[in-house]
Amino acid sequence: MKKKKKCTYIGGQAVIQGVMMRGKRSMATVVKDDNGVLQTEAKRITPPEKRSKWTKVPIVRGVINFVTSLVSGMSTLMRSAEVAIVEEESPTKLEKWMADKWKVSLTGLMTTVSVVLGVVLALALFMFLPQFLTEKISVWANGAIPPNSIWYNLIDGGLRLLIFICYILLTLLSKSVRETYCYHGAEHKTISCYEYGMPLTVENVKKCTRVHDRCGTTFMFLVMVISILVFSLANTLVVEYMTTGITALDFLIKFGFKLLLLPLVAGVSYEILKLLAKIQSPIVLPLKAPGLLLQMLTTREPTDEMIECAIAAFSKVLEMDEDPEIPEKTFATETKLSRLSAMMKKGFAEKKIDESDAEWILSLSLDIPRSSLSEERVVTRAECRKVLDIYEERMTGRPLWYIIGDTEFYGYTMKVDERVLIPRPETELLVQQAVQTLEEGDKVLDLCTGSGAIAIAIACEAAKDKNVSVTAADISEDALEVARENARINKANVNFVKSDLFQSVRGRYNLITANPPYIRTAEIEKIQKEVREFEPRIALDGGEDGLDFYRRIAEKLSRHLVHGGMLILECGEDQAQEILKIFSKCDYAMVVKDMEGKERIVKIVV
Repeated sequence: MKKKKKCTYIGGQAVIQGVMMRGKRSMATVVKDDNGVLQTEAKRITPPEKRSKWTKVPIVRGVINFVTSLVSGMSTLMRSAEVAIVEEESPTKLEKWMADKWKVSLTGLMTTVSVVLGVVLALALFMFLPQFLTEKISVWANGAIPPNSIWYNLIDGGLRLLIFICYILLTLLSKSVRETYCYHGAEHKTISCYEYGMPLTVENVKKCTRVHDRCGTTFMFLVMVISILVFSLANTLVVEYMTTGITALDFLIKFGFKLLLLPLVAGVSYEILKLLAKIQSPIVLPLKAPGLLLQMLTTREPTDEMIECAIAAFSKVLEMDEDPEIPEKTFATETKLSRLSAMMKKGFAEKKIDESDAEWILSLSLDIPRSSLSEERVVTRAECRKVLDIYEERMTGRPLWYIIGDTEFYGYTMKVDERVLIPRPETELLVQQAVQTLEEGDKVLDLCTGSGAIAIAIACEAAKDKNVSVTAADISEDALEVARENARINKANVNFVKSDLFQSVRGRYNLITANPPYIRTAEIEKIQKEVREFEPRIALDGGEDGLDFYRRIAEKLSRHLVHGGMLILECGEDQAQEILKIFSKCDYAMVVKDMEGKERIVKIVV
């Protein structure tokens, strides 16, 4: 194999039916679910510059990394199990009872218990059992191997290493573990492929070695070796200072000392592993060889699908480490409603997205009233996928109602997409004021109609008890397509005209309404990203002071509004008084405040 071109900081871990990769600023886990689909979970982690100064202190950083890796490794294993374990088409009676009574998932509970038992088993196998057997050998030797002798410590460490190797060999009997070792091989091969400077393709990855200098197996081997030296200290201290004569108590105290010294063992082993990984000289090969040989047991040749899984996880970490704007992703798994809600709100808060959007997504996706979201329930995997599809798209900045495809306005459903502005609740005040002024036989004109929300709401409300004709105008043919569709959906009788304000409008009207563009040009770049980047600029930009359209309406108003007719306009919260000046020659004018006390509507009578 040719020489490495670069060493990456990215490391990994095989999980159940998948691979986790961890970088400096993010980690990604890709798991093949029971449908054969690759699911991705990508999270941001604390970047190096924001971590504690202790993470840079030799040995101490090893302890911190050991604990962090243990916690995140367990968490990742649990998460991968939630995705990989086959979900029955219909839950069992026990699962239903647990979900209804205790609001917990049986799968999640079993996974948690399994992980806890795994930790207990590891301590029993690799620390308790070697010490127990060594004590027995010491007793059988009739004092020939005293507890403070070098032979006692060598036997203790040798047994620990032997049990570790036997454990690995025994795991090879399990089909599921062998599969995990294949994913382990895919992880190593992918990292090696990148370090050798080759494009990350399945064919290139297959050519690479499945052993790696920074592997956890090598780390565990170093832990076993270093523990022989460090645990000797525990045995010596116990023998030197303990004279209780109670064998069982002495045994437990020795075991306790070893547990206390375990972080030190991990810290020293980490530093040695890191040093050996940096040195590529053949001189250190004898020191690396035992760990590399053990990796031949804990890694196996992966399938193409497994390699694709590892490449996807590695590429996601590279992508997220390079671009802090890329949103996180979450597995679609069975989970608690409260947990899903909290995760979404946290993600939205970090992106400065209104957290109430999380409630809307859950309410609409799960068909639950927002007022009932505080009632705990289990969200199925299928439901979770539906929720997360919307959540992840919302995290890109795309407005929620564009994602949903429609929104409610004045009690009517309005289709919306990037061709039109999303109708805001405050605009309902304009409709309310307009409906109150309507009389039998009135003609209504709505300028800058956009989605047609104002015109359609007025037409539908008027049709309940009055004969009123409604015309709606907009300069955008795309917007008019949306408006016509909304009129069909709501069975509203509205005549749509393509017109730049009054340009193509004929006749006079008793009532004219408009919610024209009123944002100042210079302020558009400062408004919310979701509005600035997704909603049509033509419907936002009101000119230098935001009042261009009000002036243009004032110029031609007398030609299209009957004497005694009314013009109702929506405006920005600080524009009402300036608009009154523009229409100062009119017979009557007044300002209506919204629910927050802001001057929102201007009413003009000519």
